[in-house]
Amino acid sequence: MKTVLTRGLWSLMVLATFATPAVTQTTQDNTTFGGMSGEFLLLGAGAHGAALGGAYAALANDVSALYYNPGSVALLSRPGAMVSTYTYVADTRYTWAGVAFPMSGGARAVGVSVGTFGVSDQPVYTFENPDGTGETYSVAETFVAGTYSQNFSDRFSAGFSAKVISDKLGRTSASGLAVDFGTNFHATVGARPIRGAFVIQNLGTNLKHTGSGLDQGIIRQPPTGTVNVPQEPQPASLKASSWSIPVLFRVAVALDAFSMGSNRVTLLAEFTQPNNNKPGAGGGLEYSLSNIGNSGFSLAARGSYTIQPANQLDPGTAAGFTSKYTASSFTSYGAAVGGGISYTRGKFGLGFDYAYRNLGPLGGTDYFSFSLGW
Repeated sequence: MKTVLTRGLWSLMVLATFATPAVTQTTQDNTTFGGMSGEFLLLGAGAHGAALGGAYAALANDVSALYYNPGSVALLSRPGAMVSTYTYVADTRYTWAGVAFPMSGGARAVGVSVGTFGVSDQPVYTFENPDGTGETYSVAETFVAGTYSQNFSDRFSAGFSAKVISDKLGRTSASGLAVDFGTNFHATVGARPIRGAFVIQNLGTNLKHTGSGLDQGIIRQPPTGTVNVPQEPQPASLKASSWSIPVLFRVAVALDAFSMGSNRVTLLAEFTQPNNNKPGAGGGLEYSLSNIGNSGFSLAARGSYTIQPANQLDPGTAAGFTSKYTASSFTSYGAAVGGGISYTRGKFGLGFDYAYRNLGPLGGTDYFSFSLGW
């Protein structure tokens, strides 16, 4: 018995000795904040999804499913199109548009979407010319995606999107390819519909910028001890590093907690793991009232909150000071609200959606979406 106990204690000591460095390693924060290129790929699509904080991936019952979950596109009952736009930080603008077509009696669907982000004609400031050089620059980041989605059974659908990415920053540009994968499992809990989603976005190539913006004039220094003869700058070009694009892993669930007549209340939740930020989670609620008085009009109200652990970070810490924006995970930053109104007559439908999202120190953002079905 003593021998067994002795061996057990020695085993625990050895395990603790070797485990300590491992524990130390796992506590190190290797999050690559700001270490990605093409982060406009995470700006979303549509006011419906924006009001639900991204948890919309499981519900995804309109054309913006092309962005949030390719696996849900096959669940659309009719062809449709959507355009969404909003003003982002520093007067930049993001616009997303998509069109989807169910085929084969609803067994599968295809779609095309495009997203663009940028700003134009911004003045150039330098250390030598703090009031401006008289030159301007523009930013134009764009992706175009084609989507295929299929119902594999009455409870499971899956799909993928293939993207071409263009990233133009001033007089430099880069391009790349990426894919999204998504699944949607739909069943019932009792008599209540429930949907689950698993999505991976932006698996793709790195972006490496080239262009005239990297051209430089270099004056070579003469060898030590020789006469410094005046010379013209020699043409050269800087070599830019390649940068990864932001990959996002998303798991979401949506449950119709209450449904009676034309009234429906849906609860949504999600977990996200990006490669350029800390893991996050969120929850949302949507109340909808369909076909009010057989008029063809429907209304919806939505709200959500997204927990973002990175908000606990003080943005001034790395620079050696404490800023007034020190926050915790539970602040108004991450809250979103919105609603929508739609009109349907037969197969024809029109819709308008609005969302407001709090961006903390960066202010708030208004989202607008217009949709058409036929």
